[in-house]
Amino acid sequence: MKITEQIEKAAGKTLFSIEILPPLKGKDIKSIYDGIEPLMDFAPAYVDVTYHREEYIFRRNQAGVMEKISTKKRPGTVAICAAIMNRYKVEAVPHLICGGFTKDETENALIDLHFLGIDNILALRGDNIKNEPHFIPEPGGNTNSLELIQQIENMNNGVYMDQELTNPFPTDFCIGVAGYPEKHFEAISYQNDLNFLKRKVDAGAKYIVTQMFFDNEKYFNFVKSCREIGITVPIIPGLKPLTTKKQLDILPKIFFLTIPEELSKNILAVADDRAVKEVGIEWTIQQSKELKAAGVPVLHYYTMGLSEATSRIAKAVF
Repeated sequence: MKITEQIEKAAGKTLFSIEILPPLKGKDIKSIYDGIEPLMDFAPAYVDVTYHREEYIFRRNQAGVMEKISTKKRPGTVAICAAIMNRYKVEAVPHLICGGFTKDETENALIDLHFLGIDNILALRGDNIKNEPHFIPEPGGNTNSLELIQQIENMNNGVYMDQELTNPFPTDFCIGVAGYPEKHFEAISYQNDLNFLKRKVDAGAKYIVTQMFFDNEKYFNFVKSCREIGITVPIIPGLKPLTTKKQLDILPKIFFLTIPEELSKNILAVADDRAVKEVGIEWTIQQSKELKAAGVPVLHYYTMGLSEATSRIAKAVF
């Protein structure tokens, strides 16, 4: 079922959803199940499965020639989504990115997902390869998330790369996109970022999931700004509890977000990460309750493959 259909069917009730990481290469599917199993009691509407692009290094072989070696550490999402849907009878939402894919490869991935009965796609540009100063698309690939959305929407209308196909079947994907309550770090300005988001919605995106935030006012202001420029699709808040002191430094640098002074002060005041986790869980519980009271369509939790903190939050909120 499409996420937009689930939201409509819920008739104002706030739904629960989670996002997981694929396991590291060499791990089996049990590591995924261990992170999901405790959260099934809260009947998640869907499970997002992230995708990490393939990366490479150059290594000299025995003949002295430099070879390009894949250092991809996590498997793709197609098989994981299929396994989750089969085991838990819940919607799985794969992340589809531009980086590392040609448009033909993207089309083939979409065909596979369509055959699996997957209804939803989160369309993202993806991150830069490490040590690259900016995002570099694959030759023949989509250069940004807007182009990716346009390709998916073309397939929804039966338009494929090979225009000589006879009566190609149209797909019917519900396309989600990312939104940034504190602005994407590469955007020229907050308004410029909003305008680009509007273009993605106009191109076919049916819902928005936000980057994590720790101040609900950031989310409420973001929604207000979106509505003012004509974005009417559901805007789903993304949440993550802080669990270590290191995250006070790491998360703002990686995700270009701010951490409220009160939260930072509370975390710095405790002795160890065990106590930090308690502070982080309680903060996210209060965030969640306020957002739920405001009638958000879904509360989406970035679990990072770990279930304990999210389970405790969901128990207090749902």
